[in-house]
Amino acid sequence: MKRIFKNSVFAALLLTAAACNNESTFDASGSFEAVETVISAEATGTLKEFLLEEGQSLEAGQQVGYVDTVQLYLKKKQLELQMEALSAKKPNIPVQLSALQEQLKTAETEKKRVENLVKSDAATTKQLDDVNAQIAVIKKQIDAQKSTLEISSTGINKDILPLGIQIEQLNDQLLKSRIVNPFSGTVIAKYAEQREMVAAGKPLYKIADLSEIILRVYISANQLPQVKLNQKVKVHTDDGKGGFAETEGVITWISDKAEFTPKTIQTKEERANLVYAMKVKVKNDGTYKIGMYGEINF
Repeated sequence: MKRIFKNSVFAALLLTAAACNNESTFDASGSFEAVETVISAEATGTLKEFLLEEGQSLEAGQQVGYVDTVQLYLKKKQLELQMEALSAKKPNIPVQLSALQEQLKTAETEKKRVENLVKSDAATTKQLDDVNAQIAVIKKQIDAQKSTLEISSTGINKDILPLGIQIEQLNDQLLKSRIVNPFSGTVIAKYAEQREMVAAGKPLYKIADLSEIILRVYISANQLPQVKLNQKVKVHTDDGKGGFAETEGVITWISDKAEFTPKTIQTKEERANLVYAMKVKVKNDGTYKIGMYGEINF
């Protein structure tokens, strides 16, 4: 009986040890996610070109399509012609004043001649005074006409200014009609098709940079002292062969507020009601996908 009892105890210990070996040894688990950005239309019209597909890799600054711009272009040409018409009405001040300038030049030449005659007593001072009065009148005429022409030119410039601003607005709208990808990444979802009518603000596609992916895991309060920002951890994922693939990750964020344990997440202490979210950044060579399950060890 004693031998049977000892054998039973030994067998129980072996089973307990085996069970312990089969238990998960990870410290936290969660799923992979990425920073996803929805790119929306900035103009209203028909999608004349929209060259992208889900799963496609895009570069920063790459044009992937454009919205119909015919009406914007025609409006811009109309405004440019209006500006040209108004500019043609601006007076040419030097040309307009050229006749009076010639009269002034002739009068000043006559003044010099009369001054010489007065010195030689061949002309009277009254004749010189008449020439000086004539010069003064011509100068006043030049000043008056110049002022009138400048006022007219300034008025036309003020009429042209709003048209120039409208053209700048159209240039901005034409620029926004081009669909330019803002940063390098992979197209996660496509919401519109070529030749479809879109409005400003309508989502066109969703993109995410998958070169680095985030593993969001949850830890208990007792585990908080074991982690810190920028700490390196081991990340494990299923390799599809019954084992685990291992890589390195860096903790980039730890929540300062506790939350109830998500139903799909298991922590080291499964009975913990409150857990803390944590983000681990992992370099991605294409192995890791959004929604994929992962585990970490501190």
